[in-house]
Amino acid sequence: MSDPVNLNKFRKAKAKAEKEQKAKENRAKFGRPKADRQLDKARADKLSKLTEGHRLKDAPEGDG
Repeated sequence: MSDPVNLNKFRKAKAKAEKEQKAKENRAKFGRPKADRQLDKARADKLSKLTEGHRLKDAPEGDG
């Protein structure tokens, strides 16, 4: 037989793990210097302008 499991402890441990994961994601997303955020924004803007410049003028928009 297996050992009995305290469901309350299991639930709390799961919530704690999820909270730690969310904190890790937030540190990666928001815990960066302003210069790094500006660099990423500049790169995204440049890529957007580049792809917009290569778009065909006469091509129909949409799937069909």
